[in-house]
Amino acid sequence: MLTADSLESQIKNQKSKMDDLFQALPKLLRAAGEAEEVLEAAAFAAWRRAAGEGLRGCAVPFRLHRKTLVVSVPDATWRKQLEGVSPQLVFRINSLLGQALVTFIEFRVDPKTVHDERARMRQSQYERLVQEESALLRSHELDEAASAIRDETLRRRFLLAAGSCLSRKP
Repeated sequence: MLTADSLESQIKNQKSKMDDLFQALPKLLRAAGEAEEVLEAAAFAAWRRAAGEGLRGCAVPFRLHRKTLVVSVPDATWRKQLEGVSPQLVFRINSLLGQALVTFIEFRVDPKTVHDERARMRQSQYERLVQEESALLRSHELDEAASAIRDETLRRRFLLAAGSCLSRKP
């Protein structure tokens, strides 16, 4: 059973992995050179990190064009509010990237893009939960063996991996 402590441990572990990834990002960008797709993907990742989880469903990176990051927002109120903190966001993005990849953020009112991102986030979360549920149901055969694993996080990961593997077998 998943407890608050084990969930907190999982979240800390994921954050640690993301921190490691973002520390390596400046080197990866230098190695990638001027590849537009790589630069855009890095800018999008840095935007999500700089903006935080609270803005993820309300401000969606759309395009990086000539050092201008275009971000879709649902309405003019969101645009006005985010324009006020734009300089801080540019600074945080570039700090994460280790270079001045973004010099300006254009907030574009585009409710459809924001709606689509929210739907994608819900679908992704739902699919992950369904897959975990299915994996845990399939792994019931291994409950006795898994009970020997004292670390709850490790035990859950073992059961998820085993159940996922069992689900793929015909």
